[in-house]
Amino acid sequence: MRRTHMSIVAAAVFCLAAFSMGFMLSGSITSASLEHAEKLFGLTFTSAERDSMSETIQQQEQFYRQIRSVALVNSDLPCMQFNPIPQGFQWPKKQGGLHLTSVASITRPVNLEDAAFYSVHQLAELIRTRKITSLELTEMYLRRLRTYGPVLECVVTITDSLALAQAKRADREIAAGKYRGLLHGIPYGAKDLLSVKQYPTSWGVGMYRDRRFADDATVIKRLEKAGAVLIAKLTLGELAMGNIWFGGKTKNPWNLSQGSSGSSAGSSAATSAGLVAFGIGSETWGSIVSPATRCGVTGLRPTYGRVSRSGAMALSWSMDKIGPICRTVEDCAIVLQAINGIDEKDPMTYDVPFTYSASADIRTLRIGYLKSDFDSLGEEKALLLSVLDELCAMGATLVPITMPEYPIAPLAMMLHAESAAAFDDLTRSRRDTLLVQQEKDSWPNGFRASRFIPAVEYIQASRIRAKVIAGMQLLMAGINLYVVPSLTDNLLLTNLTGHPCVVVPVGDPAKTLTSVSFVGRLFDEGTILAVAKAYQDRTGYHRKHPVMKGK
Repeated sequence: MRRTHMSIVAAAVFCLAAFSMGFMLSGSITSASLEHAEKLFGLTFTSAERDSMSETIQQQEQFYRQIRSVALVNSDLPCMQFNPIPQGFQWPKKQGGLHLTSVASITRPVNLEDAAFYSVHQLAELIRTRKITSLELTEMYLRRLRTYGPVLECVVTITDSLALAQAKRADREIAAGKYRGLLHGIPYGAKDLLSVKQYPTSWGVGMYRDRRFADDATVIKRLEKAGAVLIAKLTLGELAMGNIWFGGKTKNPWNLSQGSSGSSAGSSAATSAGLVAFGIGSETWGSIVSPATRCGVTGLRPTYGRVSRSGAMALSWSMDKIGPICRTVEDCAIVLQAINGIDEKDPMTYDVPFTYSASADIRTLRIGYLKSDFDSLGEEKALLLSVLDELCAMGATLVPITMPEYPIAPLAMMLHAESAAAFDDLTRSRRDTLLVQQEKDSWPNGFRASRFIPAVEYIQASRIRAKVIAGMQLLMAGINLYVVPSLTDNLLLTNLTGHPCVVVPVGDPAKTLTSVSFVGRLFDEGTILAVAKAYQDRTGYHRKHPVMKGK
């Protein structure tokens, strides 16, 4: 059922201790410099102890130089992997499958442009029944990308030659009775941290805008196998932070004075604006949840290890996850079925069945709600509390819960240390100064500061992280899932533990852009998707879409 992995030590080898920069590069280590360094670690040594350490630290510096002499690229994996599986975890055994609601009544719109906001499932039915062709859809979405993409600054590359070839192939296959499934002929866009060998992959960074990789990312390959049509590579904030990239700032289709949030900025904005049928995003700490919230769309962050990251930019080996951004919950289920599964190129993937049924009975479930997070809400409190009211009206059993009581914010040092290792060459070469974002909270400053995270503290953080995982296992044993306002501290906690979540809009996106997240047990995406769909169908917020105007 699961791959064998080394226990949780994670990527501590990449934290070369605080001395790897600053104090070490001069080649002269004095008792005074060691005394200054102690203050960073909250320790105090005697003069004799510092003298004893000096020779050892001089040797460590030589080791660091030898390590740096080895050419490492972003795709080189650490030998120690994050293990999100707690002791006593019960693996899902039910065979996978999708049991969707019927869309048999869907008809071709008089104006094809209206289909831009149809769900994947509706478009699939039109294609399957040959009421519309993939080529027609693809050409319509390509026109919208060219018209509204510049307004939103959400497109890095339009992959038109590839898209047209894939659409024509899909139409030929479907006409010949070779229907591959619900994504056959469906146009989509991918976050530009996923490699596509025919096109550049920029990671949102100007210096990489012309860089090409030799192979497609696994997710791209799986979508091609499903018959999906790639029409664009969409924006992300530089190195997967925020919404500012080398070409500008990706905008929120509902309010062009706002950014779309990030880092899956383009995937969220383009899906919201009807420029693609769905988008592929990624999340390390909120990069699906946050832009989906801002743009009023639906996002799924799968369980860590559910979807291969091979061919995707690595930011944090122990936290990165890839997932769909769609207009409906059920579309997320359709896309997840196509992209999930074990991959020998990503040693942290698992072979676990995925099952989704739209007819799941919400009345049989125990749904937790994070009372402290709802109680602490500001002006959106009444709106988000209405989510609990709706769930009760649907017959759900709601249970107040509290999270494992450990310091969570300090554990973000693991992300910071791993990201600094992933982009170590930028820091040491000083090419980090070429990034657009140079504020205190941007990557260049963060990468530099992370060089001062001691390896010992990283390991201690990973040990606490293991306790949080165990605490979540105990909590989830008493409930089937829980609901929480999306943008709270729980977002970091669940990204650290690897739990899946579905984020859906709450309220009219034209008035208030906020959302709620349904968080589930590890590898139990089917349950949270079913509950989120029931809520989404009842409220109908997802049926609204922004009115776009071209330049």
